[in-house]
Amino acid sequence: MEAGGIFELRVRLYWFQAFCTSSLKQFRDLERVHIRQCLALRVDLRNSDIPGPFAASFTRLWHMNHILKGDQNLELIRLHEKLGHFVRVSYDEVSVSHPDAISKILLSPLHKLTLLEGNWYKIHALPDYRFQSPMSTTDPRKKVKKSRYIAGAYSVSNVVRSEEHIDRTFEQFLEWMNRYANDKKPIYLDKFISYTTFDVIGEIVFSKQFGFLEQGIDIGGAIRNSLALNAYVAVAGYFRWINVLLVANSLVTWMGIMPMGHLFNTTAAVLANREKNHDVRYDAVSYWFYQHSQHPDKLTIREINTQALAAVGAGSDTVAAGIQSFIYHMIRHPNAWARAQTEVQDATKKGLCEDNIVSYADVQELPYVQACVKEALRMFGPVPMGLPRIAPRGGLTFGDRTIPEGTIVSVSPWVIHHSKEYWGEDAHEFNPDRWLKGDAVVKEKF
Repeated sequence: MEAGGIFELRVRLYWFQAFCTSSLKQFRDLERVHIRQCLALRVDLRNSDIPGPFAASFTRLWHMNHILKGDQNLELIRLHEKLGHFVRVSYDEVSVSHPDAISKILLSPLHKLTLLEGNWYKIHALPDYRFQSPMSTTDPRKKVKKSRYIAGAYSVSNVVRSEEHIDRTFEQFLEWMNRYANDKKPIYLDKFISYTTFDVIGEIVFSKQFGFLEQGIDIGGAIRNSLALNAYVAVAGYFRWINVLLVANSLVTWMGIMPMGHLFNTTAAVLANREKNHDVRYDAVSYWFYQHSQHPDKLTIREINTQALAAVGAGSDTVAAGIQSFIYHMIRHPNAWARAQTEVQDATKKGLCEDNIVSYADVQELPYVQACVKEALRMFGPVPMGLPRIAPRGGLTFGDRTIPEGTIVSVSPWVIHHSKEYWGEDAHEFNPDRWLKGDAVVKEKF
């Protein structure tokens, strides 16, 4: 490293150390305040009749413990089956599985614009608090306004424009599968699925792969780091002030200490180039730059950068989880595998599904395959976290129970997806045929 670079690094480290030292007392003071708040809320009787673990009545630590163990989704299923529609998961949060939960908690912000999202979402401002996106915005009105100029990039019609390049990425994945099969060696399928989904997201968002499939490795440990970052985000979202203090602040961004490493650097470099060069194929960034040109005060360059990074961070892992669940359950259920294979073979006789990668248009003619995909997503949903909102003025009423205003109310996708109340006695079993019955449209809302 040149002398100038060493000097700059030392200056940055000096200011970072000074920042941390000056913040230590503030950190301890905030910690004491939080403990006092927890003790005070323990005697708040508003939700005292809602059952749940004892520790959850006065602290978030019970919930955090299960998040870090990776079993909070399974624990919530167990508790709801034992205790009913309402389970207290923290001193200020109630998990709800009531039949009206989805319409009153999750859909209400889109229609009535009354429920604020829980503060947990604020941690999704990446790389620091200055970079706000629809995901990090808790006010539903502001969220709708931000999404208006962003969401269109993810429409089916826009994503299909990248289908040729997505197919090419999956061809690379199949080449790796064939290579390992020919050499009679085991393949770490989970890793290669992650390589594939990250490269696919790169193609969709800014027409550039990250290079994971090309090299067949986790470049710079970027995916490993992103998994660790996901665990951190899941917990630190409940203590946003700690996150801002330690990670999500302008100083850390200025120093270039980004936990996503290769992913962040590649995204930043591509976007910097795209600001100067718009002569590329149509992708999500093209859509956002067009929206920026038409509404520069509604969608800024900083927000485009934020959204691109958010898409990479959130989209890849969720898609990878869905693909892994599909493969796992199809292998475990050979009858389903055989039926899906027969359906594809029958479609081939009709002139469909003739390529290695089945097109989006051809998939529409494969109802059983689609049912298998939906059932795989139900059995192992990509989102294990509860989706929190804040009960509005006057509270939220479910049947004969009213949750007081200011209480965090959350809906766990895993609880809903494994509820015998909605799916029947075989709710914990893989059964694609449930999606082919007459009430499939009703099930879609879950």
